[in-house]
Amino acid sequence: MFNLALFQPQIPPNTGNAIRLVANNGCHLHLIEPLGFNLDEKPLRRAGLDYHDLTKVTRHASFEKFAEAMKGNRIFAITTKGNRTYTDIAFKPNDVFIFGSETAGLPQYVFDHIKKDNWLRIPMVENNRSMNLSNTVALVSYEAWRQHNFLNGE
Repeated sequence: MFNLALFQPQIPPNTGNAIRLVANNGCHLHLIEPLGFNLDEKPLRRAGLDYHDLTKVTRHASFEKFAEAMKGNRIFAITTKGNRTYTDIAFKPNDVFIFGSETAGLPQYVFDHIKKDNWLRIPMVENNRSMNLSNTVALVSYEAWRQHNFLNGE
């Protein structure tokens, strides 16, 4: 379906929520290291409940290794710096959505790898900084899935 990538996530419950999310929408979750926690931490396990075995989760040692694995797929950066909203795009299967860490967002070298037209934002009330990572992942992944009539969903 779609690829969701968390770039150096820092807060275990956000990653746990993403694990539970992909178990329910069929996306593939990619975790780009270094992570700000151990995958065995209790808050991550609690948020992911017992969904870990129902998911496709891949760890990548670096952004470069991730980019190599995603070669040939369209990559979209979800960022407050985007000029287009995430609802403006017709998504295709295997598209990749990369989300920055909760504390720092995406670094410039990641943006350098992604076409500026593929920097997408989620509309927010003026003067707000950002949204919760797991909420953002849910919004974007479900919009992409909706565009494909929730293929393989019930």
